[in-house]
Amino acid sequence: MNLLMSHKNVVVMGVANKWSIAWGIAKKFSQEGARVLFTYYGDKSLKSIQKLVEEENLQNCDYFSCDVTSDENIEETFSQIKEKYKSIHGVVHSIAHANKDELQGHYYNTSRDGYLMAQNISAYSFVAVAKQAQSMMPEGGCLTTLSYLGGERVVKNYNVMGVAKAALESSVQYLAHDLGERQIRVNAISAGPVKTLAAKGVSGFNDLANAFVEKSPMKRMVTIEEIANTALFLGSSMGTGVTGEVIHVDCGYFILGY
Repeated sequence: MNLLMSHKNVVVMGVANKWSIAWGIAKKFSQEGARVLFTYYGDKSLKSIQKLVEEENLQNCDYFSCDVTSDENIEETFSQIKEKYKSIHGVVHSIAHANKDELQGHYYNTSRDGYLMAQNISAYSFVAVAKQAQSMMPEGGCLTTLSYLGGERVVKNYNVMGVAKAALESSVQYLAHDLGERQIRVNAISAGPVKTLAAKGVSGFNDLANAFVEKSPMKRMVTIEEIANTALFLGSSMGTGVTGEVIHVDCGYFILGY
């Protein structure tokens, strides 16, 4: 059977639980033959991911500790991966965080510390990861991150996270320019609202989701499976001509003017 990701090493960052988009993507890559190298932060995170891997019977997985707020730790993590596997073929970056208090009310009330934290974890971490990962991609590869429409338009209560996603999407374009000559592609998936742990932190998420279903052209929520399929397209031989893109996987909601 000819699998799309056979003999490929893919780093997946940001699995929190079985509802995580990152977990859906990891399963899809594993099913297509990839060796999935999970990063985790803390023993609780490691045990959670290992339990999911065992329950789903995923094969050829490995685990590496990584604190994305530390340049030194990111460098150490990728050094450990390089020592063990020599090279990688892809990275899926599904990491974002903001203080819950910053995700409600008026954006102008954003604190300086809250702003910097959201940018650091949600946007800059992708840049720092790309710096380390690119040196391990002699055959080219794909860096994929996860975004949301709030990076392009005002979404109520998304606030500081929307601004961080805007920075993330701009970083995708600059990184795509930097790395394109080496056949390293950099893209973002702008996913529609999915009921993940992170989404629960957004005030009024259920109202947002209901409005999404009512207004979107396809009259439904997007599934994690659909998001994972797009990540697979980007990371496999099918997506080798695509870079610098923000691909919307949101049942068409992004085309609307409201």
